[in-house]
Amino acid sequence: MKIIVFGLGNFGMSLAISLTETGNEVIGVDKNIEKVNLVKDKISHAIAMDSTNELSYEALPLKDTDKVVVAIGENEGAAIITTAIIKKLSDVKIISRALSPIHDTVLEAMGIHSIVHPEQESADRLTKQINFKSTLENYQLDDNYTISEVKAKPEFFGKTLAELDTIDKYRLTLITIIRKREKKNLIGKKSIIKESIGRPAPLTVILEDDILVVYGYNKDIETYCLGQEEYQKRS
Repeated sequence: MKIIVFGLGNFGMSLAISLTETGNEVIGVDKNIEKVNLVKDKISHAIAMDSTNELSYEALPLKDTDKVVVAIGENEGAAIITTAIIKKLSDVKIISRALSPIHDTVLEAMGIHSIVHPEQESADRLTKQINFKSTLENYQLDDNYTISEVKAKPEFFGKTLAELDTIDKYRLTLITIIRKREKKNLIGKKSIIKESIGRPAPLTVILEDDILVVYGYNKDIETYCLGQEEYQKRS
């Protein structure tokens, strides 16, 4: 994948290098030329630019990028402005670092659902999440097994779990189902949040837009997400 990492501090630099080492084309961006020079020989490209200046983005291939990580950790305002500019200029998936609870709230209001907290998550773990490109979110248990969020297939819609044997066909274990609902904050602004329904029962009906939380072997999860033919092409 092509990935742009904004912010080459300790977390951003570790992430950029880790993503490069796992086979991705990574562009690292920071306004500090010293940080750029430190990493330029370890990743695909390194650029010195002010990410709060919208005009400077003409030098970046945002529209040809698979994912963007806003890893800026020294300036909360710069991180928010950078995220806002990227949202304005492209539809690329954004993974953004949050520096405080207020930062979390602002990112959620902007529609950013992939929010990371480096104090809690290692660059290595985030690398695995990004590389597992067919799932929505995942928790890597070890090198072989993962708990992942995957979209319910259209063939599941309107059916109870008792009626379905296709999940078993993929050799995955269903843990729970996540559904979206509308929520209002203290000032009355509406937002969409995701909630687990708890432990699924045989009579639980799969709805459109349901997200299934499954446990399984990595290759089985990829097969489910891509389909057997597409998975074999990529293997």
